[in-house]
Amino acid sequence: MITKLKNILNRVLVAAKTYPLVLISSLITVILIISLIEYETKLDEYKVAKFAICSSLGIAILFSVKMLSQRQKREFLWSALGILFLVGFYFILPTNKDDFDETFLYILIPTIVLAHLFVSFAAFMISNAESRFWQYNKNLFINFIVSLIFTGVLTLGVVLALLAVQNLFNIKIDDQLYGETAIFLGIFGNTLIFLLFNGNGIQDLEQDKEYPDVLKFFTQFILIPLLLLYVVILYFYSAKILFSWELPQGWVSYLILAYALVGILALLLVHPLKNDSARSWVRIFSNAFYYSLIPLIVLLFTAIFTRILEYGFTEPRYYVLLLALWLLTVQNYFIFYKKASIKFIPMSLFAFGIFALIFPFLNSYSVAIRSQKNQLETLLESNDLLKDGVINFDNKISDADRRSISDKFEFLSLRAEQDYLNKFLPDSLVDKERSGKRIYISSHFTNVIAKKNDENRFLNITNKTKFHNVAEYDFVVNEIQLHQQYLALGSDEFKITKNLYRNNDEYFISLKTGEKADLLPLINKLIKKYENNQGNITADNLSIQIVLGKYKIKIVFDQINRQSYQQEDSYYFENGLVMIKINSK
Repeated sequence: MITKLKNILNRVLVAAKTYPLVLISSLITVILIISLIEYETKLDEYKVAKFAICSSLGIAILFSVKMLSQRQKREFLWSALGILFLVGFYFILPTNKDDFDETFLYILIPTIVLAHLFVSFAAFMISNAESRFWQYNKNLFINFIVSLIFTGVLTLGVVLALLAVQNLFNIKIDDQLYGETAIFLGIFGNTLIFLLFNGNGIQDLEQDKEYPDVLKFFTQFILIPLLLLYVVILYFYSAKILFSWELPQGWVSYLILAYALVGILALLLVHPLKNDSARSWVRIFSNAFYYSLIPLIVLLFTAIFTRILEYGFTEPRYYVLLLALWLLTVQNYFIFYKKASIKFIPMSLFAFGIFALIFPFLNSYSVAIRSQKNQLETLLESNDLLKDGVINFDNKISDADRRSISDKFEFLSLRAEQDYLNKFLPDSLVDKERSGKRIYISSHFTNVIAKKNDENRFLNITNKTKFHNVAEYDFVVNEIQLHQQYLALGSDEFKITKNLYRNNDEYFISLKTGEKADLLPLINKLIKKYENNQGNITADNLSIQIVLGKYKIKIVFDQINRQSYQQEDSYYFENGLVMIKINSK
């Protein structure tokens, strides 16, 4: 037992000596996340979160750097460059929390993907040893999966042990400790276990070992049958398009990409077996896969450009198109180049990703902004909305174009294009419709031609006013406290009853004495002026007033949501504030 413990301790020490920066980065991530939980009111949460993002990214970056330095023997230089990248990335992220919105996810997520992709080839950028490259990545893949399983079992076991101690010995354990334990083991524990499996690094990882039976089984009986299912569905869908002569649905792009990526993964997993005469199924699959992509890539580009030509580029559409171009490149490379190497797959994807992030004028951010500006100007001109360069909100416009223009205003305002957008707005509206970074203009169109028979229409009105004057009223209560139960106020009791779904709507306030007032007609009257709008809009006032017995009642809503489907309406009201005044009569 002691010998085994010594062996484990020695392996931990070897991992700590071999991968010190990786472990430090992982430990810093854990400390920062737990600090956010324990000391959230005493810390600058956003700065700590930024450090945590960068340190977690450092786990993959610094592991890649270690592999690279083991190959090229310049550990200090590569480690310094890795740390310098993480410091630079920290300053790329916004300085203020309010400036960090979903647009930065299109930088953060690709960077995380590229960091992990770099792990796969960092040590082989110069080396042409394809068999060692495959062994390296196969061992990384297996070690990653096994470390996840080990970490999951360890985390569950420790959490259950804490629970057992709490219940069996009546020892009070802070509920936060369970989550913090899971975070520690899930991040630092998983990193350490993964590194233990990797041994001394590149020399252990690229050793030529027997092909694992589990990979053969997984590829032959799981991945390839899934691929056959995908390709049958896609080919039948392609035939449907040809016979009906209709444009493909947008989401088919994701199914094609899923088929292609899973197929490439399957090819990589069985790569050493493709020349094995006993494995004819591998050879047939390897030869047929890239040819099977030809009609699907045509369908993929058709679906992508259908969306782009209609709605313009956004970052997600840009990345889908980029993946399609990468897929076309990979397909042609393996079909026409006789000495094709599997290294081309991760290296080419990495190159495409770097291009999308940093290439001037053609990166995802620049292309999306330029495209949406062009689309916006085209819509404004085609609807004859501009008068002296400013939008005339009284001109006729279809509901679809109104929503499209409003969406583009939101999109561009989130990308710091307020000055560009303000030139289209009357002086009275400049900055008035700004909520944070967003600019809303949907509710200002007064002559909207809406399709009354739209199958699905959604309207969400948000109250701009957040502070309400209650000086005229005697009592204030949250609407939810009156829902379905009587609440006493002096000698009277109030209750709100509501059922707001699919034309069985009822929404009224009542006294226990039997008097009641129907609130829904007042709600409908309130939102009638927004009848032709869809989507998210704002309003200066979202309140109704009634008299019930001796009480004057005002209800103010934070949001009113109405969903119309097949001529049926359903409602949702959020954060209703009920103000009550006792009449002097």
